[in-house]
Amino acid sequence: MKKIILSAALTGAATNRSHCPYIPYTPKEIGEEALRAQDAGASIVHIHAREDDGTPSWRTEVFQSIYEEVRSRCPQIIINFSTGALGLSKEDRMRHIPVTRPDVAAFNMGSMNYAIYSKKHKKFYMEGVFENSFGTMQYVVNIMNESGTVPEMECFDTGHIYNAKILRDMGLIPDNATYSLVMGVTGGIPATPENLLHQIKQVPQGAFWQSIVVSRKQWQINAISAAVGGNFRVGLEDNFYLPNGEMAKSNGALVEAGAQLARLIGREIATPTETRDMMHIPFTH
Repeated sequence: MKKIILSAALTGAATNRSHCPYIPYTPKEIGEEALRAQDAGASIVHIHAREDDGTPSWRTEVFQSIYEEVRSRCPQIIINFSTGALGLSKEDRMRHIPVTRPDVAAFNMGSMNYAIYSKKHKKFYMEGVFENSFGTMQYVVNIMNESGTVPEMECFDTGHIYNAKILRDMGLIPDNATYSLVMGVTGGIPATPENLLHQIKQVPQGAFWQSIVVSRKQWQINAISAAVGGNFRVGLEDNFYLPNGEMAKSNGALVEAGAQLARLIGREIATPTETRDMMHIPFTH
């Protein structure tokens, strides 16, 4: 099988240090976590911006500072910036992309209910409608294409994979756009082996895909991804815990566990340079 490409989601936006004290906030902290992730085997870092107090940020200057901190430590790593937010206009969600021109950016492939629900307490801790109409998606992907940024199509359910077919028919999806099969988000497809295999079957033959599992189930689901020739993501955005149940003290620790898992299944880990070649992502700036 081809070498496996490991991604690390470094910080996210929905959690904070009351949930996990190791979540990075500042650009410098995010840059340091990117290096730890790269040293452990990650070749892609997915990044949400934060203010220094940990609140989510959409200021372009914060994304620019993050870009510089990551790039100074990791010259070849693929930088993937978020563009998803609840209650924010499409214009505000995309202002940072033409300025920072990241290698890759998250491209959310459909509207959905998006929530954090506690079965234990029988209540929602966060919930809202994540708006990604076809009009919004056309706006988003046009900006990515104009910026030379590869879309990472985040598919939270089966219909989202099919939405990409429509945009591809319109000539808006580049050939090296990637598919992220996101599972375990309340409002999206549940994280089960059967659902993963179903989602994989919907991805066009030969396209790059990775699994993203939001919960401790990620280790079991990601093992399946590795075993069938796919790729996967780990990181403090998705799950705080190592396979043995201990809380990870860095993104690097989670990537290291992911690399060990992949090697047990017989997969070698792709370097950032190899990943750029495999995904047809040139280094431009």
